[in-house]
Amino acid sequence: MRKIGFIGVGVMGKSMVRNLMKGGFDVSIYSRTKSKVEDVISEGAVWRPDVRSCAAGKDAVITMVGYPKDVEEAYLDRDGIIENATPGAYVIDMTTSSPVLAVKIYMKARERGVFALDAPVSGGDVGAKNGTLSIMVGGDREAFDACQPIFACLGKNVIHEGNAGTGQHTKMANQIALAGAISGVCEAVEYSRRVGLDVQTMLDSVSQGAAGSWQMSNMAPRMLKGDFAPGFFIKHYIKDMNIAVAEAERVSLNMGIVNHVLSMYEEMAEKGMGDLGTQALLKYYQGF
Repeated sequence: MRKIGFIGVGVMGKSMVRNLMKGGFDVSIYSRTKSKVEDVISEGAVWRPDVRSCAAGKDAVITMVGYPKDVEEAYLDRDGIIENATPGAYVIDMTTSSPVLAVKIYMKARERGVFALDAPVSGGDVGAKNGTLSIMVGGDREAFDACQPIFACLGKNVIHEGNAGTGQHTKMANQIALAGAISGVCEAVEYSRRVGLDVQTMLDSVSQGAAGSWQMSNMAPRMLKGDFAPGFFIKHYIKDMNIAVAEAERVSLNMGIVNHVLSMYEEMAEKGMGDLGTQALLKYYQGF
């Protein structure tokens, strides 16, 4: 396995493409705006003008796009991945998307002799850059095993979750837990500021104890610097939480924390903050 097509080269996708090239893969890329990926083209990625040509003739095709509708278009259109992938190829959707759609893609791919995996990731831009993403994979075990050289370039915690769709369900669980974690850090930071604590001293005191978390260690420092650049867009997290809520409703589960955090982020998006990073939730507690 040597030739990879990579579709959707955004904040995280660029680092993932770079790590695949460092791992010795020949990577062709397609993104809607070529000017935004000139840097990775100059580093060795081969530009393709559309999804069809990016998928054709590749050993594996990876997608890292924005929304379920983008995933569906990329895979299921006549000029999309499944119709143009080589039989025997592996197609790996690393977008956080719908579990139902993941199963649909798997079934369509199987009809054409293509092996589909849903493999959403966690770890943000830092994990993508360092090649330390957590990767949650649904699909056939044999396909998962065959794609290990690819996953090894991208992540450190790579787990086969089960059948098609289970990768996406696991990512939903991740995003559900994230809602409480990021909002809890924001509340702790703003509480400390208002009662007169030195916020950095507070973080140094509690981050190594029971309250410590990835969000506290990685996002709180950005908050204190006023760095709200997106490692992960608010607008994409809203998408994820809406998928999680829909899946929870399907199994008759009411998720109070997720619904509350979702409402806060949606209010921020309505005020034009959807392109900020999730750590910008602090602004909500500060009254925007």
